[in-house]
Amino acid sequence: MDITPEILKACTRDDRKAINLLYEYGFRILMPICFRYNNNEEDARASFNAGFIKILKGLEKADEKINFDAWAKRIMVNSLIDEYRKNKKYNARIARSDSEAELDYYSTGHNNEAESNLGYENIMMLVKELPTTTAHVFNLYVIEGYTHKEIGEQLEMSEGTSKWHLSTARKLLREKLDRLENQNQRMVI
Repeated sequence: MDITPEILKACTRDDRKAINLLYEYGFRILMPICFRYNNNEEDARASFNAGFIKILKGLEKADEKINFDAWAKRIMVNSLIDEYRKNKKYNARIARSDSEAELDYYSTGHNNEAESNLGYENIMMLVKELPTTTAHVFNLYVIEGYTHKEIGEQLEMSEGTSKWHLSTARKLLREKLDRLENQNQRMVI
């Protein structure tokens, strides 16, 4: 199903059928984003609903010829960032790293066979086990394509802290993937 300009116009007129169609469509394309930023389904649904309201409100200002999928995804990511900021005082505080050399060392990537054997869903489950801020930085940098400067501005942290969170995420994920790979090798033997 494609979202047509007529459906979007009907949504701006509070047509409940059109809003329901948009909600169902949005749920399919936007819930995976919400799951990346939340640890459970209930929180992901709450985030989706909050973002969906912003999407509905933004339709009045949106151009008729917008790429709805890209526009809605950007609004949802921004909504998730806003939610993170709002709840920032409840998130665990992570000690900052002072060593730029340490940041550079941990931010370099290494290939791991477990990554290619695990699949997207399993890797995302591992990401959910990361500390909240570290997982957000990982998602914004690796999946959403933000730069460290943009992440720092969005999450109100320094560029260096963003790099530190990314390197920590990679290090923790690498350790988890290595453990899984060792478990899989033991099972084969």
